[in-house]
Amino acid sequence: MRLSLVIPAYNEEKRILPMLNSYFSFFKQKLNKNFEIIIVPNNCKDRTEEITKNFSKGKSEITIKTIKNKVGKGGAVLSGFKVAKGDFIGFVDADESTAPEEFYKLFISAQGFEGAIASRRAPGSKIYPRRTFAKELSSRVFNLFTWFLFGLKYQDTQCGAKVFSKRAVNIILNKVHENNWIFDVAILSTLKGKGLKVIEVPINWRDAEGSKLSFIEQIKSLKDLIKLRFSKSPK
Repeated sequence: MRLSLVIPAYNEEKRILPMLNSYFSFFKQKLNKNFEIIIVPNNCKDRTEEITKNFSKGKSEITIKTIKNKVGKGGAVLSGFKVAKGDFIGFVDADESTAPEEFYKLFISAQGFEGAIASRRAPGSKIYPRRTFAKELSSRVFNLFTWFLFGLKYQDTQCGAKVFSKRAVNIILNKVHENNWIFDVAILSTLKGKGLKVIEVPINWRDAEGSKLSFIEQIKSLKDLIKLRFSKSPK
């Protein structure tokens, strides 16, 4: 199997069905049966699980892995990684900020490397609509912290579209245990420490409404970065 795609989902009943239709149709055309989509509803209080189960009927490429207790986005992604079978394994947000065509470009770009991450700041990238000043400022502050604390030279560690080789995912599953918003940094710092090459790819990204990362959580994530830097988990 060429590609496994993990989609973490927390209370996404209003957005996930159009996203699944779009992704499934696109990858069915591009990869035939050489892909799988693993949907991970996590701690959902709405109809997300019901909607995804109905969508999966008759589709052997779709797997639903429900997690009743709260494990966070990172925990949901890692749970999906554990059952993934692809040569390359990635994840994408359920809001379709990343169109399937853009994720496919990311997947193609990863060939010959240990992974590829989407970037909203790399030359050639586009964001629409334009992000608010507050969002852009908080994002840049977070990025500066990752540069200073971990030496990660990526321009955007937090974009919700990434794909890795099976080898890289095995290392991630063995070394990464963070389940909150900093799990992307934990992944990238772990792979950097192992000398694995992960490239950054410009993306056309739609700033979807309904972000679940509040301002308070953004501030807390900076504290979590400092804790992560002095822990043994990313090494």
